[in-house]
Amino acid sequence: MMNPKKYKRNYFMPPVPCTDWVNKEYIDHPPIWCSVDLRDGNQALIIPMSLEEKIDYFKYLVDVGFKEIEVGFPAASETEYEFLRTLIEQDLIPDDVTIQVLTQAREHIIKKTFEALEGCKHSIVHLYNSTSRQQREQVFKKSKEEILQLAVDGAKMLNDLSKETPGNFQFEYSPESFTGTEVDYACDVCNAVLDVWQPTAENKVIINLPVTVELSLPHVYASQIEYMSKHLKYRDNVILSLHPHNDRGCGVADTELGLLAGADRVEGTLFGNGERTGNVDIITLALNMYTHGVDPKLDFSNLPELCEAYERDTRMHVYERQPYSGALVFAAFSGSHQDAIAKGMKMARESEDHHWDVPYLTINPEDLGRQYDKDVIRINSQSGKGGIGFILEHNYGFNLPKKMRDHMRNLVKNVSDHGHRELQPEEVYEIFNDHYVNKEDYFSIPAAHFKQLPDGKIRAHLTINNEGDIGDYSEIGNGRIDAVTNTVIQHIHTPIKDLSYSEHALEKGSNSRAVAYIGLTLNDNREVWGAGIDNDIIVASIRALVSAINHIGPEKPENMK
Repeated sequence: MMNPKKYKRNYFMPPVPCTDWVNKEYIDHPPIWCSVDLRDGNQALIIPMSLEEKIDYFKYLVDVGFKEIEVGFPAASETEYEFLRTLIEQDLIPDDVTIQVLTQAREHIIKKTFEALEGCKHSIVHLYNSTSRQQREQVFKKSKEEILQLAVDGAKMLNDLSKETPGNFQFEYSPESFTGTEVDYACDVCNAVLDVWQPTAENKVIINLPVTVELSLPHVYASQIEYMSKHLKYRDNVILSLHPHNDRGCGVADTELGLLAGADRVEGTLFGNGERTGNVDIITLALNMYTHGVDPKLDFSNLPELCEAYERDTRMHVYERQPYSGALVFAAFSGSHQDAIAKGMKMARESEDHHWDVPYLTINPEDLGRQYDKDVIRINSQSGKGGIGFILEHNYGFNLPKKMRDHMRNLVKNVSDHGHRELQPEEVYEIFNDHYVNKEDYFSIPAAHFKQLPDGKIRAHLTINNEGDIGDYSEIGNGRIDAVTNTVIQHIHTPIKDLSYSEHALEKGSNSRAVAYIGLTLNDNREVWGAGIDNDIIVASIRALVSAINHIGPEKPENMK
């Protein structure tokens, strides 16, 4: 049996209220982004990336627009060390990109780290040690004073070794397990490190406050960040950074509230990869900002390719419902959702206001390299006429009449139901084409001629083939299509009591094909539909009428009079 009484809250609220962040509505500018995808162990991959895969992934991070990239823990393994040396020696680091390396507050590890950085133009050396109550009491068995001194000693070693190593170094310090540390004590440790490093406007220091383990609701983290922002020394020369994990599933919320609370920088990964439940997903964070009209300064305009590269290099999988990135996140199968999206898209195309405003879609999927027919409107037995109509219009140019869409929906639903599967756009088109377009199963009009009468009316002369019985017939109408219809009705016992008609061009230009749609309401109130396509709209209309008649069914027109 589950027993919640054995658990306690292992986080600490600030010693004073810190809730100014509550009054802010949204994040109005992007933070400094730092990718930590390539951290030690490549963020807990089952099979760590090879050198070639790490280089490939690094190039993608650069292409996306990251200006700070943590490339690992070079003192932890030869693979990490070799990767860093390869980036430096093969000149793979752009001049506007700063690499970051991780090191514990231990002398031999710090020395190895600086050796690995030899020849690097710009780098961030990231020093950390754990400060939480649990780690102090259970792992290190050290007092607060001893843990603080460990951080100070590490900071001094960075100062000394940086002077002995050529290069441009920026320092970063993380009180690891910050969220399980007494907030005022964490501030004391960070301030002691800052006193050693003496940050300036020209060489700012990064203080990184990691959610090493997510322990609280997001508003608690925001209050912790606000306290730190208000009580850190040299605040104007400190870059306050966040590094949230996702143990409670709130990594994005933690980060967004932390930014409202005063943070300047975010460390995270693409798709939220990382140990345990992962790091915060920078793609989600950046695109959340994008949907509020803020440029995140990261380019995710070809997200499908980035997903493929991630899955190839890391052997991980992008979950189908992963925000923005997943294969199904824009997919609408429901008929009502499809109808709303299709109508919203139509209004968006016709509107002079260029703001995105479409139901169910907070972002235009095309901005991310997605396609409406493959990623948004998906067709199965739950799909409605709006989605099916959208597919035919968006992909193939057919703007079906409303009632014909109902008829077409039933056909598609039947195919999907029996096959128990999703249908691709080309399959929807095949159903439409096979069932409605230019059908001549048993009834056809091989020839049609027209004569203008003095009163303005039109006489149609038709050759009609009805199940092999061929004859020539003629009637008058108000126009050519009316005359053809009258001829068919008068000379064949067709049970038709009403007709609906529409047409449009399929392509632009003088040589474009036309499509006509004709719906026939029969005496028993059934509806049948046909479509005709031809370069000549009159021919297309006759073909549509013929197609509809061929759908009357077993009660076929009787022999001609």
